[in-house]
Amino acid sequence: MSVLEMKVPSPGESISEVEIAQWLVADGDYVEKDQAIAEVDSDKATLELPAEESGIISLKAAEGDVVKVGQVVCLIDTSAARPPSTGSGSSGAAEEVKVVVADASANVATKVAVPSPDPVKKDASYAAGTASPAAVKIMAENGIPAAKMSGTGKDGRITKQDVLAALSGGFSAEAVQGWGGTRDQSREKMSMLRRKIAERLVSVKNETAMLTTFNEVDMKPIMDLRTKYKDQFAKHHEVNLGFMSFFTKAVTEALHLFPSVNGQIDGNEIIFHNYADIGIAVSSPKGLMVPIVRNAEQMSLAEIEREIKRLAIKARDGKITPDEMTGGTFTITNGGVFGSMLSTPILNPPQSAILGMHNIVERPVAIQGKVEIRPIMYLALSYDHRIIDGKESVGFLVKVKEMLENPERMLFGSKDPHAILLGL
Repeated sequence: MSVLEMKVPSPGESISEVEIAQWLVADGDYVEKDQAIAEVDSDKATLELPAEESGIISLKAAEGDVVKVGQVVCLIDTSAARPPSTGSGSSGAAEEVKVVVADASANVATKVAVPSPDPVKKDASYAAGTASPAAVKIMAENGIPAAKMSGTGKDGRITKQDVLAALSGGFSAEAVQGWGGTRDQSREKMSMLRRKIAERLVSVKNETAMLTTFNEVDMKPIMDLRTKYKDQFAKHHEVNLGFMSFFTKAVTEALHLFPSVNGQIDGNEIIFHNYADIGIAVSSPKGLMVPIVRNAEQMSLAEIEREIKRLAIKARDGKITPDEMTGGTFTITNGGVFGSMLSTPILNPPQSAILGMHNIVERPVAIQGKVEIRPIMYLALSYDHRIIDGKESVGFLVKVKEMLENPERMLFGSKDPHAILLGL
């Protein structure tokens, strides 16, 4: 018998241990090479653990166990034979087959009815409407009954991707179970990722001099620009034109003028970055994640949109890596997608500032002495007052406002600034 010891690989630099979030297979199952067998939580991300070889698996760690990087978590018997595949089977009716029957009077082939063998019974776990272990956990966390889900897996099995797709598409309120009228309670252990987030947020409140300044932006110029060019932009670049690319571009230009907003404290020193790695906060089934758009200051709007889309899909599918969420110099978070009018976003350490976007609401404003109805968004800049003075924070936010209300200011000396800004 040949047995492979599967050890926990290093998810990234400085990570020494992970938590077994859930096993995607059962003890004694036959697994294929590269099949996802477990989800592990680090203090930065949730990752899938693929099987290194094909064979029968023996689990050596339980869900919820904290294991060291390099520790053996399962064994795979690579000498085990692959079990015979279970076909769909027949409907149970007798099949007609040709059988040669010896007849004294005539040597002819006669058709007789021969009953087919009983169809192979399928594994109950693959019955229509049942869910995989990963799907069960996510449905339980979000209060989604299996009866309300339709599966796309084998024989109608509900997969993890089915649940994630339903959540990302906006699940109907009717699908969520209501109050049961009981006084029951339940307890659930916090994941390693959630525990780390909690620690970092508390440390921000305790260790920084956080302050928030506000401003408002008239979104009409950008909305008019999008309306005019969105179809041409999507056809030319094969990606939709959203608001986030405009905000990212405006932020990178403002960071160049106010470098302390792009800095961070390291002991008794301030680190100034000559680049802008912008963290974009995105919602995922595992919670809020902040993947990094690296060197955003060098990107066009189309390149920013493509990178944000790529990272958001990976975060939604639980495939984002720790390296894609570390090293940011500034963060943008958009509470407006959930209907937030105004908030005071909390810093993402060790960064020194974060910009909060909010929903766009039509409000009466004074334009050249006349009251007009304009689409207005409130902006909030939270910053560490230890290294960023009030003058710099307010000046930074005013610069972002000016460039958003005058998109051509993101470029200088352009004869056709709108078209060049969009890369057309």
